[in-house]
Amino acid sequence: MHPFSKRQRRILPGFGLSMGYTVFYLSAIVLVPLSTIVISTIGIEPERFLAAVSSPRVLASYRLSLSSAFFAAIFDAGAGFLTAWTLTRYRFPGRRFLDAFVDLPFALPTAVAGICFATLYSPATLPGQVLSRFGIELANTPAGIVVALIFIGFPFVVRTVQPVIAELETEIEEAAQSLGASRWQTFRKILFPHLFPALLTGVTLAFARSIGEYGSVIFIAGNLPFKTEIAPLMIMSKLDQFDYDGASAVAFVLLLISFIMLLVLNGVQRWQQKAYR
Repeated sequence: MHPFSKRQRRILPGFGLSMGYTVFYLSAIVLVPLSTIVISTIGIEPERFLAAVSSPRVLASYRLSLSSAFFAAIFDAGAGFLTAWTLTRYRFPGRRFLDAFVDLPFALPTAVAGICFATLYSPATLPGQVLSRFGIELANTPAGIVVALIFIGFPFVVRTVQPVIAELETEIEEAAQSLGASRWQTFRKILFPHLFPALLTGVTLAFARSIGEYGSVIFIAGNLPFKTEIAPLMIMSKLDQFDYDGASAVAFVLLLISFIMLLVLNGVQRWQQKAYR
């Protein structure tokens, strides 16, 4: 037998070289840029840090960003799940077009999306006037911010849940129904436990992405103090005022919130996997 026949052939380099490239690029692209925020924040005096992150205007921006991101993520959970299910389980004309259309928020510059929303829901346009008749105001309101964040976070839920739905065999549902289970029982006890980790991942990613969203929000928000100012806008405002310490402090808080969300997500996923083994 040829001595090389026992070796496992690898198309990509071995573990050592691949791991080296992985660590290098993750460090250069993710760890090093984020560490600069941590390092710059550590050098700030505690009193100055607390004053920067706890001023009434900044606290109002935190509440608005977190609440808007939460409601947008909840909406994306339902709409994204139904969209992923429809695109995966059904065949209909234009399905591929709709499937490609889901990725548009990824490719479209967020500033373009913000201008589109601000123009569409302006009181001077027909859609804005129609909504005003029903008492719905989206321009320069928190509701408009939620609409913009729904647009941004929607693809995260769809693309996270869609592969899991595709892997579920329809025979499982047929077997459950043949044993007398209703559609709701089949979904709640068989399908949902398998889909929940992916759905939770997509919702968390949408929530974390929405917290730091800037371009698609500032145009429709109107940036009214204590009303429609988001936390990323506070960072930009402090940078415009050459308050680099204050901007680093606010950015550190947002980074910490996103990091905690990812840690909670990983913990829930591990618990979910152990519970259904």
